[in-house]
Formats: sequence, C-alpha cells, structure tokens
Amino acid sequence: MPYLRRLTAIILIVILSIKTAMNVYAEERSSTNLQLYAQSAVLMDAGSGRILYEKNGYECKPMASTTKIMTCILALEYGNLEDYVQVSSYAASMPKVKLGMQTGEYFKMEDLLYSLMLESHNDAAVAIAEHIGGSVEGFAEMMNQKARDIGCYDTYFITPNGLDASATVESGETKIHSTTAADLARIMSYCIMDSPKKEEFLEITRTASYQLNSYKEKESEYKSTGRSFACNNHNAFLTMMDGALSGKTGFTGNAGYCYVGALEREGKTYVVALLACGWPNNKSYKWSDTKELMAYGLEHYDLRFLSEVAAKEESFLPIKVENGQTSSLGEVAYMPVEVVHQEKQKDEIGVLMREEEQFEVSCERKEYLKAPVEKGEEIGSIRYTLGDEVYRVDYLVAAENMDEIDLSWCIRQILHRYTGYNR
Repeated sequence: MPYLRRLTAIILIVILSIKTAMNVYAEERSSTNLQLYAQSAVLMDAGSGRILYEKNGYECKPMASTTKIMTCILALEYGNLEDYVQVSSYAASMPKVKLGMQTGEYFKMEDLLYSLMLESHNDAAVAIAEHIGGSVEGFAEMMNQKARDIGCYDTYFITPNGLDASATVESGETKIHSTTAADLARIMSYCIMDSPKKEEFLEITRTASYQLNSYKEKESEYKSTGRSFACNNHNAFLTMMDGALSGKTGFTGNAGYCYVGALEREGKTYVVALLACGWPNNKSYKWSDTKELMAYGLEHYDLRFLSEVAAKEESFLPIKVENGQTSSLGEVAYMPVEVVHQEKQKDEIGVLMREEEQFEVSCERKEYLKAPVEKGEEIGSIRYTLGDEVYRVDYLVAAENMDEIDLSWCIRQILHRYTGYNR
C-alpha cells in the first residue's frame, strides 16, 4: 500500500507538471512576445492589410532579393510575356547569383520571370528592368511609384535585384535601397491579392522547376542559340506548411537573410516579412521564424466581416430640415437618409481578429439641415474601427431634393387648405 501511494503521488506530480508546462507554452504563444531571430518582422492579414504582429516592423533596412517581387509584378503588369528581351553588357556583368547571360543574346520575358523568381538571378532582373523601364533608373522610378500607390512610403528602390546600393536624392540626402517589414508585407499582399496579374504571379512563384533557352535574332526571327538553362525553386517554405502560397528569399552582406512569404488556409491569408534574419551559418532562421509567425496567426486569429456588424439605428433616422417644404402647412420637414458605401469595401474581404476583439461603430451626423437641400448632400458618416485603425467609412447623404419655403409654396398651401385646390 505505501508503494501504491508513492506511485500514485509520482503519477499525479508528472501529470501536473505536464499540464503546467502546456499552460506555460500556451501563455507564451498567446502573448505577442514571440521569440524570433529576425531583427524586423511582420505578420500581416493580406486581405485587409492589418498588421497582426510586428517586431521593429517600421524600421528601414536593406531587403536583398525580396526586392524581386516588385520587379516581377511590374513586369507582369507593364510587360509582354511574349517579348524577346535583348541582354545589355550591363545586365551580363551582374554578380552571382546569375543566369549567365551573354551580351547581345535574347530571352523571352516569360522565361526571365522564372529565372528571376525561382533562382533569383541578378542579371535577369536587370534585363527585365531595362526592357520595361528603358533603364535601371527608369525602372526604379516605376518601382518607387508603385510602392507609393499601394501605401508603402518607407520604401526606396534603387536596383531591380536588391543588391546593396545607395543614391543621393534631390534634397542631397543619401538613401539606401531599403524597405520596412511592414511595407514588404504590404507589397507581397498586393502581389497575391490585389494586382490584376496576381494569378500569373502565383503561378510563377509556385512552380517547382522550369527550363528555358536563349535566342539569337536574325532577319527579325528569333532562333535558339542551343544554350538551355534549368531553374529550380529555392522557396523551401512551399513544402513546410499546408496552404503555403508564395514567397521570396534574399541575402546580401548588409541585409542578412530576408524572406517574405504567404499562406492561405480556410479563407484566411497571411503574409510574413522578415528582415535581417541572421547571417551565414544562420540560413535556417528565416524558416523557423516564418513557421512561428504563421502558426501564431492561425492559432489566434479568425476571419470576421464588417457586414456582420450593425450600425446604430439612429444613423438611418430622418433628419430635421429647417424651413423645408412639406406636403401641408404646419408639418415639420424631415429628410430621409441614404447610406453611400466606399467603392472598395473591406467587409467583402473580411478582417482577421482575435476572439476578444470587436469592431467599434460610431456615427457622426448633423443635428439638422437648412433648406434648400440637394439629393446626395452629405449629412454625416458611420465609422467602423478596430483599435486605432479605421476600416471603413460609410457616408450618410440626403435621399432627395427639398426646396425651402417661399411665397409661392405658402400660397399653394393656403389654397389647398381652404379650397381643396392643389397644383
């Protein structure tokens, strides 16, 4: 019996220890203090652009070959996949990693995009940039404009391949080729969610291997030189987690290992961006950080839609109009209210939220209007916010025209009241 009691006690202690360890692990995972190698990291809801986790996510850093996601999407949007791209001496002079182009030969644009994204060839990036932008500098301007267009204001592109570079801008300031983890995640979100060429981007970046040839031009015809090349995808994340969508690795001496990748599961799409995630001998850090962040997002965030959130009833009540015409004397004029939605409604995409989070709905509207009122005149707004971010603004507007009371209206109303005449 003493032996059984001791054995039972030992078993209970072991069970309690395991339970305690599991609780500690759950608490660690549920906190936002993830143990990451990357100096800068962001986990983003690709659908809404909401940042779910960030570690120094707004610090500018070089981003190496993750740059090439911008090069690729611009080539898809502004280029022709059937074009033959001539190789300049400058493109051929790029350092490794490189396809091994020779000055004067040609490659099909489509083939170059596989070279760019699967093997991360630096010469392919320059050839693409020169063909589409006229020069590397011209293409860099396109890259920077696209970055601004999609809301990335802390990004500065100099090269199409991500090699470390600096440039002096008009103000005299010296800037380096750089971005933030937040901007890099936003660029990837654009590539896979919003770009008109998102399907083509995903097809290229998910391809495991690809064969391509070089060409020579003679009398406006392009024939193979006999040189062929094999490209293999180096994005190991594609086979690490179910639902892995896309990604791009990068490394330079200044940038360290970088990565940006995307995952989709059960209608939820996540993007992870990592900058300065270790240096040589730490090549695997980016994979462990990516998996850690993706697992955190999958575990703690669920998809909710703004359409499920009801605005307050008073938002839609008619609003009093001073000196407004009515159907008869003595009535108070009221204007019916219509709701005008934003062109791009995030409620159709949904927002990833933690269980305890809720949308806040607030309404601001005028206390009254003064006639005359035109149909469509803005009366107020309904705001849907989550934390400090406004996710949508709907506008309250007048549903019809309303004239002000004047002498002719008064005469008509008096005639109608005493004679029944109405015109």
